[in-house]
Amino acid sequence: MDAPYQRIVADIRRRIEDGSLRPGDRVPSARAITRDWGVAVATATKAHAALREAGLTVARPGVGTVVAGPAPPRDTDLSRDRVVAEAIAIADRDGLAELSMRRIATGLNVATMSLYRHVPSRDDLILAMIDAALGELRVPARYSGDWRADLDTCARALWAVCQRHPWLGPSMSLTRPQLAPNALRLGEWIMGALHPTGLGVTDRMLAHVMLFTFIRGVATALEPEAQAVRDTGLTDDEWMRRQSSVFERFAAQNPAPHYEQLIHLDEGFEFDMDVLFEFGLARLLDGLQVWITR
Repeated sequence: MDAPYQRIVADIRRRIEDGSLRPGDRVPSARAITRDWGVAVATATKAHAALREAGLTVARPGVGTVVAGPAPPRDTDLSRDRVVAEAIAIADRDGLAELSMRRIATGLNVATMSLYRHVPSRDDLILAMIDAALGELRVPARYSGDWRADLDTCARALWAVCQRHPWLGPSMSLTRPQLAPNALRLGEWIMGALHPTGLGVTDRMLAHVMLFTFIRGVATALEPEAQAVRDTGLTDDEWMRRQSSVFERFAAQNPAPHYEQLIHLDEGFEFDMDVLFEFGLARLLDGLQVWITR
């Protein structure tokens, strides 16, 4: 069921489309909406904000909120899949913070409000994006019988998806998991891979959550790094090189023998996300193997 403000927006939009409200005409004020629709002032204010975001109305000093112009044409070919695909493309390119219904509508050349027929809210959109991204994950149709090899394969597949979509890691919740069908499919696969260990369902679930938490934790650094590259035009290695003199001064003021040893290693210390993932995954599986063997 649509939220009250969405029903108000849909009603005013219909008036604009059928010509009852023409460009320059005043739309019902927040007070009028509160009275006529029987809603709270906050709901009326939200409806006004949604109309402005859709480009249907503008606020004119001394006049009030008026119709900005004819409503953009509806796109009869618009679908939930197209909306989600455009949203993912924007988030991949510019980051999740830059994602908005208006930007999606602009990319699809449709009215902003038409998107809400397919994704009722931003939360619904993010959930659909998570599900679509996880739907790209490819794991073998059959288990190998070697739980460690199977978990390694699955972890690498999920890491690859997170790298393609840097926004994915931060958007997935650990404590309040989103009900995405492909997330459930992933969990079921991992639980099945652990079946040969003889662990109970609870222990297998905990092992699954621990593996997911590790990958998600490393993946949360991907989007900030991508944003830093967009903001500065510098890769992580280029930025580190430019900061070398700053680091040297800092090290001189804050002696730390172990860090000094790292700095003077012939091969240097490579702080790379893939290196961190490889090291962490191997140690996590090592720990599980010792625990399962015991």
